[in-house]
Amino acid sequence: MLLKTKPADVFVDRHNGPDEAAVAEMLRVIGVESIDQLIDETVPAAIRLKKPLNLPAALTERAFLAKFKGIAGKNKLFKNYIGLGYHDTQLPAVIQRNILENPGWYTAYTPYQAEIAQGRLEALINYQTMVIDLTGLEIANASLLDEGTAAAETLHMFHSLSKKKNATRYFVSEQVLPQTIDVVRTRATPLGIELVVGDHRTVDLTDDTLFGALLQYPAADGAVYDYTDFISKAHDNNLFVTVAADLLSLTLLTPPGEMGADAVVGNSQRFGVPMGYGGPHAGFLATKDAFKRVIPGRIIGQSIDAAGNKAYRMALQTREQHIRREKATSNICTAQVLLSVLAGMYAVYHGPQRIRQFASNVHALTRTLDTELHALGLEQGNEFYFDTLDIQLESKELQTAIRQEAESAGINFRYFEQDGTAHVGISLNQNTEIEDVQDIVAVFSKVLGRDVRQVAQADEVEVTWTDNLIRKSEYLTHPIFNSHHSEHEMLRYMKQLENKDLSLAHSMISLGSCTMKLNATAEMIPVTWPEIGGLHPFAPREQAAGYTEIFHDLEKWLCEVTGFDAVSLQPNSGAQGEYAGLLAIKGYHDARGDQHRNVALIPASAHGTNPASAVMAGMTVVVVKSTEEGNIDVADLKAKAAQYADKLSCLMVTYPSTHGVYEETIIDICATIHQHGGRVYMDGANMNAQVGLTSPATIGADVCHLNLHKTFCIPHGGGGPGVGPIGVVADLAPYLSGHVLVDADGRTAGAVTSAPWGSASILPISYAYINMMGGEGLTQATRIAILNANYIKARLEEHYPVLYTGSNGRCAHEMILECRHFKKAGIEVEDIAKRLMDYGFHAPTVSFPVAGTLMIEPTESESKEELDRFIEAMISIRKEIAEVEAGRADAKDNVLKHAPHTAATVLTHDWTRPYTREEAVYPTEYSRAYKFWPAVSRIDSAYGDRNLICSCTPIEQYTDAEEKLVETDKGPSY
Repeated sequence: MLLKTKPADVFVDRHNGPDEAAVAEMLRVIGVESIDQLIDETVPAAIRLKKPLNLPAALTERAFLAKFKGIAGKNKLFKNYIGLGYHDTQLPAVIQRNILENPGWYTAYTPYQAEIAQGRLEALINYQTMVIDLTGLEIANASLLDEGTAAAETLHMFHSLSKKKNATRYFVSEQVLPQTIDVVRTRATPLGIELVVGDHRTVDLTDDTLFGALLQYPAADGAVYDYTDFISKAHDNNLFVTVAADLLSLTLLTPPGEMGADAVVGNSQRFGVPMGYGGPHAGFLATKDAFKRVIPGRIIGQSIDAAGNKAYRMALQTREQHIRREKATSNICTAQVLLSVLAGMYAVYHGPQRIRQFASNVHALTRTLDTELHALGLEQGNEFYFDTLDIQLESKELQTAIRQEAESAGINFRYFEQDGTAHVGISLNQNTEIEDVQDIVAVFSKVLGRDVRQVAQADEVEVTWTDNLIRKSEYLTHPIFNSHHSEHEMLRYMKQLENKDLSLAHSMISLGSCTMKLNATAEMIPVTWPEIGGLHPFAPREQAAGYTEIFHDLEKWLCEVTGFDAVSLQPNSGAQGEYAGLLAIKGYHDARGDQHRNVALIPASAHGTNPASAVMAGMTVVVVKSTEEGNIDVADLKAKAAQYADKLSCLMVTYPSTHGVYEETIIDICATIHQHGGRVYMDGANMNAQVGLTSPATIGADVCHLNLHKTFCIPHGGGGPGVGPIGVVADLAPYLSGHVLVDADGRTAGAVTSAPWGSASILPISYAYINMMGGEGLTQATRIAILNANYIKARLEEHYPVLYTGSNGRCAHEMILECRHFKKAGIEVEDIAKRLMDYGFHAPTVSFPVAGTLMIEPTESESKEELDRFIEAMISIRKEIAEVEAGRADAKDNVLKHAPHTAATVLTHDWTRPYTREEAVYPTEYSRAYKFWPAVSRIDSAYGDRNLICSCTPIEQYTDAEEKLVETDKGPSY
């Protein structure tokens, strides 16, 4: 007997769902002989790659983890006292194991279908309540991307609200974090807003050209100021004031809301989230109730379900990009849900007393350190401080000596110059112990030639702040923050919430353009390694050699996949990637003296972030028509490209199209734009239908953002984190995002994100995916994604018309099902979405890009068995619709209109509905055996918007003018 040897455990076979036998059966149903034939009939020959991807050979999971352990080991774990918004912290193990490392939490999608997302929504209500309580304001959103972008969002918000006609200048304190100033300046410049950076104690607030101000609390150097008078004077002169604040300090310091601030922004990282070399972390934005209709991002609100029970949902969820489009003041389309859940759970677990104790310990140790350094003869510049000392030195040489001694001891401080004087900043944190203070003192003692004294920890430390700086108001008073302090209770609470949410751990999530594919465990494992999570983003580059290798390899591989010449990993969401890509195009035109080129052509079918991003980049949006077949109207595009030839900046285009088709005119479209001096921006939402078969460069694009949380397997995390790096052709590379504090490979453009490499700690997920798939595996994933989509199309098209297909009748990796004709029978597309919950499935994308339709994307990771279960559910629902159409079921009192059905609904003794309980909750044998129960009945969205309650603290309900809202998923989560 001869035994052949070959790898027995190939990762690509774990990632792709259908096995060889399933593929053969699916091809038979589609009506083709091979996958090659299917691809040839789907992807236009003119755009096909001429050679395979040149990527490293695929590794097994075991081989990859061994390799990556070596790479991660090149990162050096120092004690970091750099501060600047990033601090060492401790994520409780019970939260790490049961949320961060739990696919029940990290594989869920954005909670558009609220009835099967009540767990995440409650966790986000906790987060909002925490932010509201600590900041002293009335309303907060469910997180933003980071502190810098949150501050930039308030600039846009208040500029749009200002009634001062000629106000185009914005004051920013010179003590705002430098990376925040960098991001805010990047956002302000394209809109013609000038930043006035200076001393808040001397600025002239009567200047009529100012519309707002941004302050830091505590300041970047650690000083604590009472801003009450500043804010009062600003309001007297019709200025809005934003304060960027540290959440931990607000347990002891008077909150900015009580000083009169209009908005408070910041970063919740130090509430248990590792630094991760810069992210991901949940930014926050709290503001006054008066601004609830304009606050950017998502707000979770309380409503009621069909039974009158309390239920949570995303409030006002469609008012921004998709209704307002080019009038939107923000392009935010996602959040940092997983990270805000972690921070909120940190507050739930520790409660107000423990968190206040953390803050007290930090301040007490900082006071002790101040005393010891003063005894060494050093001058400390901050009269009032929380956790940060500003040591002013007599010379640059002394600063250098301190740095050398500190780094030899494994310690990082902040080193900076101010007014010609050398400074050392030292920020202590939750994990600092008295032994650490001893080590810090030893560094200074050695450099100064003094004997090292033994540092003693004081049992009590008197707070020396002025009375108006000391917090007197209570916070985190709700029972949720005072009930789960034992690990057993916390474990059970988190599990109760998890059980309310449907995730990829339960069934496929077939959201079109959102790409809910496998997030392999092997890809996730390194995320929680200390070598990945423990680095400060502003630590010396030589301490991050492992990260540097990851960045270099990933940029090189993404260049190979896209065909581009350079990649920036900085954007920490797809919307940020869009914005950064448009800024690169703008930078190119400006450098050539073409500042007048400001017209962006955008197809009518584009995702709503496209026009919003263009406007934020200072561009004027011109909409290009679509044909009846769903493609770009080439004649209209050519006419408008010629009409605006002198002003044309770019075209924004999604490929394959938003309608799930490889448009055969794409090369001609790109050539037309180039002919008139414009550049082509390709939205990478559908990049997973290109990898290995075609590429953005091949079709003629100049820049493209990539959703790593889609194509490259970073989990959606219930609505975030995401990563949206951009690739560009060579002549756009000089205009990629830079960073004020870290030399990002010589790039000098402004930052779009607080950290130089954005959400660095989750880049290892995509790094792992590419390593374990290799070039052949990535290409095969694209092929299987197209196979799975066309299999669903072949089986469903006799039940639901498929709106758009290519010239050979094929769809790409997704398709749109026509559901609008069901309205004649009184059935809305929402009814189908809610009924799918009874079958144990999350709905496909609802009403995007065409209202009244469903867009389905199965991805390559779903097996034929799972596809068949979904298909059978859809066919069964079609039969239920037919019952209504034929009059055998009542148009209003039927199984679709009452969906979803909860356990409480069918356990009622007084069952009066014209269908059985079994039909309601067990429509298939599979659902009987593996039932997922929705936590609440159908939610009344309009009620929640009219009576907005966005915290778990009981507040007086109020009514406001009802906004016209469209209940839709609105496409990809960026």
